[in-house]
Amino acid sequence: MAKSAADPDPRSAYQSVDPFIGTGGEGHTFPGAVAPFGMVQLSPDTDTTCTVRDCYGHAAGYRYDDPTIQGFSHTHFSGAGHSDLGDFLIMPVSGDTVKLEPGSGDDPASGYRSRFSHDSEVAQPGYYAVTLSDYGVRAEMTAGTRIGIHRYTFPADKAAHLVFDLRTSLYNYPGKTLWSSIRLRDDRTITGCRQTRGWAPDRKLCFAMRFSAPLSAHRFVSTEQDVTYKGFQGPGRGTDAVEAKQGRALVAQLDFGTLTKPLEVKVAISSVDEAGALNNLYAETGDFDAIRDETRTAWTKALGRVKIDAPAAMRTNLYTALYHSLIAPSVAGDADGRYRGPDNEVHQADGFTFRSTFSLWDTFRAEQPLMTLIQPEKVNNEIIESLLASQQDSPFGILPVWQFQGRETWTMIGYHAVPIIADAYLKGIGGFDADKALDAMVASATYGPYGDLKDYMAMGYVPIDHEPEAASKTVEYAYDDWTIARMAEKLGKDDIAARFYKRAGYWRNSFDPKTGFVRARKSNGDFRTPFDPTAINYGSDYTEGNAWQYSWFVPQDQAALFQAMGGDAAVVKKLDQMFEFDNSKLDYSHAEDIAGLIGQYIHGNEPSHHVAYLYDYAGAPWKTQNRLKQIVDTQYKPTPDGLSGNDDLGQMSAWLMFTALGFYPVTPGSLQYAIGRPFVDKAVVSLPNGKDFTVTADNMDDAHPYVGSVTLNGKPLGRTYITQGEIMDGGRLHFTMQAAPNKQWGTAPAARPYSMSTAR
Repeated sequence: MAKSAADPDPRSAYQSVDPFIGTGGEGHTFPGAVAPFGMVQLSPDTDTTCTVRDCYGHAAGYRYDDPTIQGFSHTHFSGAGHSDLGDFLIMPVSGDTVKLEPGSGDDPASGYRSRFSHDSEVAQPGYYAVTLSDYGVRAEMTAGTRIGIHRYTFPADKAAHLVFDLRTSLYNYPGKTLWSSIRLRDDRTITGCRQTRGWAPDRKLCFAMRFSAPLSAHRFVSTEQDVTYKGFQGPGRGTDAVEAKQGRALVAQLDFGTLTKPLEVKVAISSVDEAGALNNLYAETGDFDAIRDETRTAWTKALGRVKIDAPAAMRTNLYTALYHSLIAPSVAGDADGRYRGPDNEVHQADGFTFRSTFSLWDTFRAEQPLMTLIQPEKVNNEIIESLLASQQDSPFGILPVWQFQGRETWTMIGYHAVPIIADAYLKGIGGFDADKALDAMVASATYGPYGDLKDYMAMGYVPIDHEPEAASKTVEYAYDDWTIARMAEKLGKDDIAARFYKRAGYWRNSFDPKTGFVRARKSNGDFRTPFDPTAINYGSDYTEGNAWQYSWFVPQDQAALFQAMGGDAAVVKKLDQMFEFDNSKLDYSHAEDIAGLIGQYIHGNEPSHHVAYLYDYAGAPWKTQNRLKQIVDTQYKPTPDGLSGNDDLGQMSAWLMFTALGFYPVTPGSLQYAIGRPFVDKAVVSLPNGKDFTVTADNMDDAHPYVGSVTLNGKPLGRTYITQGEIMDGGRLHFTMQAAPNKQWGTAPAARPYSMSTAR
């Protein structure tokens, strides 16, 4: 009998993940091998020869529609809207001729790159494989916490070589590599470092590489000299080294003769030094298969925190979303606890593992709240300790903004490490010094290196004639300030709470009651003109968006915002206008990060992510349910182009995970989740306290898109929110779905998510 769409999917959670989702379109994910939150992301790069202006589509190194692979590098972002990394690229080459230039995708024979077929690819959590057709080499990758292991099966009748290229990067340009070095330690081991001036300035990264077979010869080449070493003068020799000069980089040809069994290449990295990379190399023992098994076990355990019963396509979408949400923040500290901080100095982590890759403007919304449910005992304490360590190490004394490998990029706006810390603390996640954390939060909201904070504190808004993106900054600062007030109040710091509750109301100073939009104001108090609520221009009034998206960002005080907009009916009408807006006469081709448009709702970028849930707050939850189905049906699918916009280190994925469970953290720090509608027949979330929270649904199909009724632990639930405490207590949230909207359920003012008033 044919399996119906509603039948349980027999695959395990691990088998249900498809790492190719998001590798096409603008998802910017990578298909390669990574352990949960691993330091190494070992993945194929299909084009690292593009320049900054045309590299947006290759932000993760791999793009599904590319026909060739240049090699396999060890560091990648998962779904970022900008890029860097692509460190230490290795390419296996067979035969008598070895070219040391990468060549082009149009003419792979001009260099060392190779064509490949998707039919030969395999991608699973912690494992990737492909056949390089031009060389007849089967390439396999796996990864541990701080290591990556390559396994190359060469043709038995051809000489085996590796090209090791320290010149290549993602988002490349002339002079990006400031210097690089390679050191031959023995006939199976090389080490070295390089420093790049990329997205994070003056970033140093070192490597240690160990081969399962001895080198027969090698060649280290820089643009200034070409030095060939043939053989060795005895075991243990470690003096063969060449270092490229400022603005130069190295490439190596590593020869192994003909091989009768696969070549394994174990690589560790460290942002500290070569000794740290060597220590990381030997800290994780085992060959390729052993590390692959360990990482598969780790992924099976991590993915098993949520057990999902849904149709096959949705189950694949959800387990892949869960997988993507567990890649970052990445381990960035060495096995001995050392790490490089934002001051570019080496520090020692005391009792925690230092983590980095913080895309905070994105992930404070849903990614980090998801971690508080499924990884709090292992991850969030370390995340917060890492944030606090970075604040202590920062030359400005503030929390990270957009950080990777310990280095700050100053990308995006706000001080969004603040709500992550507050949300975790208010949920009872301990393991860190709360008073110290509050001090760091206040410092970040007071002394940051932004000129606009001084104006914001003095004037109650950011003036557009002093700073760009002023409208967005004002409302985002106000929300962050509210979370400081919440945490200060919990700690009994009433003076701090009062000061930041007042600042949390500053959103009002950028709201224009005449137009009904949040707008940029000048220092004289006037709103800037001309005003077009649909205009999207980088560096203008808004950050990666326009007035339509940003006018809804007052999550700390939705009731007051709705009152300012004219009341519930006016809000519902305006929300409908947003989703139904005719964009046919608009051109957003100049704006890279604008994707997934439904009218003026932009699901491919984060400022819109909570908007569909706002119907709940206006007393029209059936409209939230309708919009969520519209978003899920059009923005997610189990294909390479299945993400409408870049995943932003798990935020797009976390949105789907929460939404499929039937609730969403509109306001992190409020301890509430707005109820939408589920997209699973059943899901069981295993909580760290040993309890389970179960979501079930009857009539879960396209013919029944609306919520008819909801029960919590068997009792009718008439409100459109649940609390953190109710989830952590375990129990069962049950939905009965129906064909027509239920316009009575959850509509009363007392049934709506509670909007914490900023009036004090």
